[in-house]
Amino acid sequence: MTEATITIRIDPELKTAFTRAAEASNRTDADLLREFMQDYVATQRTDAEYEQWFRRQVQIGIDAADAGELIPSEEVEAEFAALRATSARNLLRSA
Repeated sequence: MTEATITIRIDPELKTAFTRAAEASNRTDADLLREFMQDYVATQRTDAEYEQWFRRQVQIGIDAADAGELIPSEEVEAEFAALRATSARNLLRSA
């Protein structure tokens, strides 16, 4: 596999501190930077996948609402009132 080179300008004190930190973990500057870059790319990919999933879920909700598939607010309020009551009872028992 061919490799590419990246050149950046950084403060000399940061370079020294980074080199020392890398050496303390028995790695080179390049090893750490490579790991940081891989982690960053993986995080961005995960964030993008979550964003796509979230948008699909929102659209499903919008489509359901447009089709009239709604739960009356009274039912929702009653269900959550029951959940709150159960939680309150459980808290009293554990106190």
